[in-house]
Amino acid sequence: MPRFKLTVEYDGTAFVGWQRQANGPSIQGEIERAAEALSGAPVMVKGAGRTDAGVHATGQVAHLDFIKPYRSDSVRDALNAHLRPHPISVLKAEEVGPDFDARSSATRRHYLYRIVNRRPPLALSHDRAWLVKRRLDAGAMHEAGQALIGRHDFTTFRDADCQAISPIRTLDRIEVSQEGDRIDIRVTARSFLHRQVRSMVGSLEFVGAGKWSTDELRAALEARDRSRCGTVAPAAGLYLARVDYAG
Repeated sequence: MPRFKLTVEYDGTAFVGWQRQANGPSIQGEIERAAEALSGAPVMVKGAGRTDAGVHATGQVAHLDFIKPYRSDSVRDALNAHLRPHPISVLKAEEVGPDFDARSSATRRHYLYRIVNRRPPLALSHDRAWLVKRRLDAGAMHEAGQALIGRHDFTTFRDADCQAISPIRTLDRIEVSQEGDRIDIRVTARSFLHRQVRSMVGSLEFVGAGKWSTDELRAALEARDRSRCGTVAPAAGLYLARVDYAG
């Protein structure tokens, strides 16, 4: 059975998330329907990350198996044809070996969180960024964010319903940059806890607004107490930007 690696972008606004669920449309479910329309048989799709409702992707990775061979460009084009009119696009399809697993083979995941820092409402970026009206200091946010880098117990920034066995994670990078009224927060790790990125971003927003200092952010992390987390940032600003694999 040939296995294909898919690189996918999507607007998650209208979906219940990546994972197939009974209470609404999912990205996984729509790609599986498109794959079944192509192959004539049920197909299971496995993604590198289970993005939540309203979260977007510019570089989600998934894999699937077909019962017969196809050309890679034919898989890409056929899936995109069957995905219309959903805001899901298969950017690339590549045939890979049977040992490739989109989730367990991943070595790093890169997320982008976008804030628009201004008073006027969003028009073009509505549902694609977090509108923060109070003035933020992106430099202070970047400096404070460095306290989160490394191997830590991230219980403070872990959703109460997170099913991970351990709250220990290693954050490789957190970078805050600003261009005009747009503030981008980029984070990298092998894996993240449920809502960890949005929780960290909400706490960094406290720093940017002058409500917290770097020491207070560090103290919140070290408390290992969910109640010490800042406001959880909304889903609309979060993007799964890229997934890395060895080789």
